[in-house]
Amino acid sequence: MRLLQSLTRGLEALDFLAASREPVRLTDVAEALGVDKSNASHLMKTLVAAGYASQDSSRRYQPTDKIARAAASSHSLIDIVSVKEAWRPVLEQLVAKTGECAHMAVLVGNRVWYIDKIDSSLPLKVDHPIGALAPLYCTALGKAFLAFGNAQVEGPFPSFTPRTLTTRRALDDEIARTRARGYSIDNEEFAPGIRCVARPVYDQHGRMIAAIGVSGPSVRITDERLAELGRIVTSVSIPASQKGPLHEHQPD
Repeated sequence: MRLLQSLTRGLEALDFLAASREPVRLTDVAEALGVDKSNASHLMKTLVAAGYASQDSSRRYQPTDKIARAAASSHSLIDIVSVKEAWRPVLEQLVAKTGECAHMAVLVGNRVWYIDKIDSSLPLKVDHPIGALAPLYCTALGKAFLAFGNAQVEGPFPSFTPRTLTTRRALDDEIARTRARGYSIDNEEFAPGIRCVARPVYDQHGRMIAAIGVSGPSVRITDERLAELGRIVTSVSIPASQKGPLHEHQPD
């Protein structure tokens, strides 16, 4: 197998930093890796630029906690499958209570990925197929991750409909309102004629692992109905028989 030498060197440099008890000099890195100072400098600048290392006032290097933070905030496929199975009855409960479609999504990069759904029995309904990806800033499921999880999104924010929030100020204000009310809203921001509400789902450590929501056509979901759906979505809880390693956690 052909290895990328530059990547290998970078990983070796990162291992060296992690094993060092104190910040190290550039000459220490060059000596440990068996490279000249110029190559060592390029390696360290790359690690600093990527956020894996930092340089103090004495020009010494040390590792950051970026890898640890990434590990702490991520979930395995087993976690995702477990939460999907545990919350399936809740999606069924939402459809029974609202008559609208219910969905579940997880965070994938800067988008949400639909992993489960239960359709409405009504002839006019919303269809977000399992496996579909959607933006964070203009969907209820996505805004749930922005408000209650650790997701972040950078502009620009392209407009999908006349109601799409396309500025950072408008999005930040909406995220603040979302946290205050306890659920997120898509008010025809991603697709004309479709309104949605969503709420977070947490694991046993209080980390957001998924979002669940309800979607329907705006001809049925008036402003009053939208608020009612928000209350329903936030009030449902996982059945006791389904509680396991992944469970519901209400935000403070």
